[in-house]
Amino acid sequence: MKDDSQEAQAAQEAPVLIDDLTARARIERVKTAHGVVTWRAFGAGSPVVLLHGGHGSWLHWVRNIDALATQHTVWVPNMPGYGDSDLHGEGLPALLDATLATLNAAIGADTPINLVGFSFGGLVAAHLSARRPHVQRLALLGSAGHGTRRRPKGELVHWAEAYRAGDAPALERAMRHNLAMHMLSVPADDIDALALRVHTEACVHTRFRSKNMGRAGGLIELLATREGPTLLAWGEHDVTADPEVLVPQLSAAVPHSRAHIVRGCGHWVQYEGADVVNPMLVAWLREPLSAA
Repeated sequence: MKDDSQEAQAAQEAPVLIDDLTARARIERVKTAHGVVTWRAFGAGSPVVLLHGGHGSWLHWVRNIDALATQHTVWVPNMPGYGDSDLHGEGLPALLDATLATLNAAIGADTPINLVGFSFGGLVAAHLSARRPHVQRLALLGSAGHGTRRRPKGELVHWAEAYRAGDAPALERAMRHNLAMHMLSVPADDIDALALRVHTEACVHTRFRSKNMGRAGGLIELLATREGPTLLAWGEHDVTADPEVLVPQLSAAVPHSRAHIVRGCGHWVQYEGADVVNPMLVAWLREPLSAA
């Protein structure tokens, strides 16, 4: 458990990190029939697109963007219905249509891309890969849509009433609890200020409800016909799956795939395991396509 001085320092650093990343982003607001979708870009090089999870935002990648931007142009949206992106339409089809249309408008419909998705964003990425030509590499981190056994640690706490009432301590307790139950492997009291800030702001600005879609399955079917290289990774303690069972199943079903279990991490694997996931992604993206 962190002492008070460590917690105070972390609380001060969290907004600085977020504000710095926000200030450096190149912003593209792309209009479609489903509303305006906001994309942020960093770095230069071949495009890497990062799709966040449900009840998330582009800041799900707060600990990964800079590492990838040393070699690539990193594109991170708030997906439709999240944060500062609109969604005028119903369900997954509308979200997929708006995401694909705005991705192509921002990057170019014929531009080869590398696509990385986390959690619900993994399922979205798999759908986009099936629909869009020129997805060279596809990486799925803690992906939803596998339809296999989950391992919940406990019930999540409802936080909306505390948020509406402006009860900051109750809201923080709820967010810490939910992060510990669902997203991270550490106890609630040990969750750092950056994770707390990212998760809280994302939750209160989410309008799209992905829960049932993410649990419905379909991932294996989407990936089974994929011809390009696919990277699959789960945290060892991910509550949304049993990686020891799921990883071999997916590896056998998905051609040209490579799978990893990241030890000591929960569901939000690219945050909690950034020191492992970042070099893993950088190295994989650098490999020749014939070897990836």
